[in-house]
Amino acid sequence: MVFSSIFFIFCFLPVFMLVYYLVPGRGRDIVLFIGSLIFYAWGEPVYVILMLFSALFNYYMGMEIYDCPEESIKINLIFTVVVNVFILCFFKYFGFLLDTVSGITGLSIGHPELSLPIGISFYTFKNLSYILDVHREKIEPQRNFLTFCVYSTMFPHMAAGPIVRYADIEKQLARRPVSIAKFGVGAEYFIKGLAKKVILADNLAVIFGAISSSSHNAVLTAWIGIFAYTMEIYFDFSGYSDMAIGLGKMLGFDFQKNFDYPYISETITEFWRRWHMSLGSWFRDYIYIPLGGNRVSMPKHIRNILVVWALTGLWHGASWNFVLWGVYYGLLLLLEKFVLSDLLQKAPAAVRKAYTMFAVMIGWVFFSQTSFGAIAKYLGTMFGPAASGFADSATFYYFRTGIVLFVICVISCRPFLQDRFRRLMKRNMSLAIAIDAALFAVSIAYMVYNSYSPFLYAKF
Repeated sequence: MVFSSIFFIFCFLPVFMLVYYLVPGRGRDIVLFIGSLIFYAWGEPVYVILMLFSALFNYYMGMEIYDCPEESIKINLIFTVVVNVFILCFFKYFGFLLDTVSGITGLSIGHPELSLPIGISFYTFKNLSYILDVHREKIEPQRNFLTFCVYSTMFPHMAAGPIVRYADIEKQLARRPVSIAKFGVGAEYFIKGLAKKVILADNLAVIFGAISSSSHNAVLTAWIGIFAYTMEIYFDFSGYSDMAIGLGKMLGFDFQKNFDYPYISETITEFWRRWHMSLGSWFRDYIYIPLGGNRVSMPKHIRNILVVWALTGLWHGASWNFVLWGVYYGLLLLLEKFVLSDLLQKAPAAVRKAYTMFAVMIGWVFFSQTSFGAIAKYLGTMFGPAASGFADSATFYYFRTGIVLFVICVISCRPFLQDRFRRLMKRNMSLAIAIDAALFAVSIAYMVYNSYSPFLYAKF
């Protein structure tokens, strides 16, 4: 089940919310837990067992690590981390590893094709953050199994994040008042995210899909295609995050934002402070800093950055193009830190923004193309000379049919519209509600008219 579906919006969500609001006090935990199981099992009933095992295992090990004698803490911690990582790697990287070994050795190693459990990367990282924070004594373990299950399986951020840490919602798990006002704020977040997904991202996906599937593109057509993908992945993923945050508010939770207008960044360093913030902070706190961060020698500092970014790339998928994408950003960050720092500080803001967007768009080529050959072909077309020339009839067709959508995207990925809407809400709440209602109606119309399109990040 996905948020941008007619069934979820008009069947599951109204029934679930009605029951959730009618049930008093702590009974809402039971409703949320059961609702999350139904939501997850709708598409993958078998993997509910895996998700429940992860919750049970980490619940028990959290208490074990906290209560065991000091000499056993390290052993229990290593055991818990290894089990979590093994489960993630088995379902996500088992086939990739065997295929890689086959390619290197020339052996033909057959293996069953395992479907990837939805959200396994997100709930594994979420549970690992809980275990590591218990070990560091930043939090105490949750003694109530139902409460921990609510945290571990909560459906709003289960399929594609954000990665919500236990420490951030510990008090809310115990007590989370709900109100009409907070429900309204959550609904506004949800509608905004839904519009990002179905009005913008899904239409951008059609353009990029057509261009990337063509065997011959002109130079400018390839640039139009990667621009469309650049906007698509932002509105798809940030749209899901907005919907997750909105649903959380409807339930009484306050999740931290996951995106902060990354395409206004003036450096790659700033871009990664604004993009997928929950993942970036996770790798910083649980991998980069424990490795020594920047408080080590320069060679080790470089090693730490490259390790973190190779893992960041691999987290996104079992394919070498994701590793290349991660290493690409690691190298860019190293260049900014050790080579380009003074130059970027002296450059005009417009130049810094152009440099950042150029680098990000090149990065999305690595991300979107699943093989090195496809990456080389697409980059070769972008930087020419292409067999179809600089521009052709297809170029003008995509530009003519997509220009309005592109302009809307460029405006919408900046804080301008949201700032104006917030001001409108203070001056004329009725008009703001009417705009939200119209946006919701248009989104539903697109959902009815267009074919189903899953969230890009649901597969990660």
